[in-house]
Amino acid sequence: MQKKKKKSHVPFRLNALFLSVFLLFSILIFRLGYVQIVKGAEYKQTSDQTDNVTTKLDAPRGKIYDRDHRVVVNNKPVYSITYTRMQNSTAEDRLKLAEKLSHFIHKDTSEVTERDKKDFFILLHKKEVEKRITAKEKKKLNDDQIYQLELDRVTKKDLDQLTDHQLEVLAIKRELDGGYSMSPQRVKVGVTEKEIARISEHLKELPGIDIKPDAQRDYPFGNSFKGILGQVKQIPKSKMDYYLARGNDRNDLVGTSFLEEQYESVLRGKKSKIEYMTDKAGNPIGDPIEKKGERGDDLVLTVDMDFQKKVENIIESELKESKSGSFAYANRDLKEAYVTVMNPNTGEILAMAGKQYDPKTGRYKNDPYGNVYDSFAAGSVVKGATVLAGLQSGVITPNTHFYDAPLNFGDGRVMKSVENMGSIGPLTALERSSNVYMWNIAMRLAGYDYSKKRFIHENVEGAFRTLRNTYAQFGLGVPTGIDLPSEATGYHTGISDDLAQAMFFAIGQFDTYTPLQLAQYVSTIANDGYRMQPHLVKEIREPSEDPNKLGKLVTRIEPNVLNRIDMKKSDIELVQKGFRLVMSGAHGTAAPRFSHKSYMPAGKSGTAQVDIKTGMDNRTLIAYAPYKHPEVAISVVVPNVRADTPNYEIGEKVLDTYFEMKDKGEPTK
Repeated sequence: MQKKKKKSHVPFRLNALFLSVFLLFSILIFRLGYVQIVKGAEYKQTSDQTDNVTTKLDAPRGKIYDRDHRVVVNNKPVYSITYTRMQNSTAEDRLKLAEKLSHFIHKDTSEVTERDKKDFFILLHKKEVEKRITAKEKKKLNDDQIYQLELDRVTKKDLDQLTDHQLEVLAIKRELDGGYSMSPQRVKVGVTEKEIARISEHLKELPGIDIKPDAQRDYPFGNSFKGILGQVKQIPKSKMDYYLARGNDRNDLVGTSFLEEQYESVLRGKKSKIEYMTDKAGNPIGDPIEKKGERGDDLVLTVDMDFQKKVENIIESELKESKSGSFAYANRDLKEAYVTVMNPNTGEILAMAGKQYDPKTGRYKNDPYGNVYDSFAAGSVVKGATVLAGLQSGVITPNTHFYDAPLNFGDGRVMKSVENMGSIGPLTALERSSNVYMWNIAMRLAGYDYSKKRFIHENVEGAFRTLRNTYAQFGLGVPTGIDLPSEATGYHTGISDDLAQAMFFAIGQFDTYTPLQLAQYVSTIANDGYRMQPHLVKEIREPSEDPNKLGKLVTRIEPNVLNRIDMKKSDIELVQKGFRLVMSGAHGTAAPRFSHKSYMPAGKSGTAQVDIKTGMDNRTLIAYAPYKHPEVAISVVVPNVRADTPNYEIGEKVLDTYFEMKDKGEPTK
């Protein structure tokens, strides 16, 4: 029996598969043909008319804490009115929009400039202003020159015609004009609930206007130390190229002064991104896609805000005391005082306070930046550095004595100390603040022999250089290196060939110094000759999700030695002993105030003549404590004093307060 062959199903399945593939390709080809031939022109037109635009919004900045982890600068949640400028927006469009907005929000006009007003007047009175330019003038000038001439011919009388309402419209338009295409520009930060409600009701009438959640810098300690914290504003035009090169956008908010500026790269957060699709006219299509950013890193300061506030109160209280009662008329020009408190071993600034009288308000305002940016003749506080200059140069030894009596130069000049002290060495010279001893050092440095009333080898300019170079080792007359965008270095009065000028330079009556420089100077003496870089920031930390805890440590600012004084340790110890005698010796100039203090201070007081005719002086004080193991150093500068000793009172109370807080376990170290 013959077996039947088994029929194969493979050809059938292959044919079915080939047919399916054929049909799929046919459909695909048909679809491609339809898209390319029938719909091609339409899709190409749509593609040509759309564009992707990405804009960014600032993320909240990092917080700033004091050394005890209390929030000093926070981000307050607010709402802002923003304006996203379309590519086809005109000045007239923005004027109409500003006019509408002025009915819904209030805008401060204090930042409106005279140039803003002139531009606005021209916009409102185009034809009238154009008539002020003759046809002959127009022929000679280009468009820019013509507009400049129009600006010049807008008068004060013209500007006075602008009403309060028009100025408010101008202030709003100024913000609208400041924006860039497709980039949200803040028109007003911190709008009220009423303003939000009004804007919300009329959004359809306000093209480009939106209400967005935002953050505004908030200061839990009010104005205390606020001057050093700095400001956050839009990028100044003068620094636009700098910030653009660093990856910023034109509408960014950045730190524009002090700590906010110095630590901009740290405090600056990671931006939110908003992606738009627009047509070629610049109009958005569909809803934007937003990607959230991240808050910037936080700063922990070296400053103790409780101590800072107490120092501010001490300064104000003592200024008022010195301007009252029997001192009122004598101290009529007394308006300000400054205090810097520093850890001499680490350079940490524990407090930096200043007060300045404001005659407009009749009150004292905080002026901490005066410690860094204002300089003053310091007087006898520099005598420690003068003695060290004499010891280092070899013109005196620890055993050198001079006879303190009036100096007569044969030309009618008589120079003397406050009192005649007889034969004294360097320790007594510091204790009793002898001018004559310092003048003898200066004369020897200049090559002048007082006993013979003539120069042995005249080198007055060399005396200036020696003294100034020595002072610079302590930070006097040179940058302290503080972590701020800039600082004053005092007034350098040059080098004279007049011996008398060199002598006055040796007692602090020539160059000027900042209170911060004086604090660095006394700290260098206190810590055996190490000039520490002062700093206001102690740590940088990552932002924390828990508002009650600090984030992870990123950087700890370590103590930085700028230089070691090129002097014998025994010479520095001699000056330390002299400074201790100032505050504890039988004839110490500051002993009546400080000799009984358990914290054993050392230091030097000073008086610099400002106006000899009226007896107006700068009163200064530098100090550190305890004498053997210093942990705090201070400088006090009170300018324009005729009566009383506010430098002593302020210095005493600041040191008392520091050690009282320490005894109570309050963290000031």
